[in-house]
Amino acid sequence: MLREIGLDEVEINSKVKVVRVDPNSRTRRRIMDMGIVRGTEILVSGKAPMGDPIELQLRGYNLSLRKKEAKDVIVELL
Repeated sequence: MLREIGLDEVEINSKVKVVRVDPNSRTRRRIMDMGIVRGTEILVSGKAPMGDPIELQLRGYNLSLRKKEAKDVIVELL
C-alpha cells in the first residue's frame, strides 16, 4: 500500500492523487467545491518562500492553497 501524507508535506514538482479530505476539516466543503475530491490528480507546482501558500495544478487550472488547508487533504504519491 502506498504511503498517505498530507498535501502540505508534498515536495515541489511531485504528482499526487487525493485519497480523502479530512471529514473534520473546517474548510472541507470549500476544498471539495474547488475540485479537490477523491481520485483527483494534483501537481504541486510551487511553494512560497516560507512554504505558505502552496501552488497546485489540477483539473486544468492553477490553485493556491494555504498550508493549514492543504494538511487536511490526504494524498498518495504517484
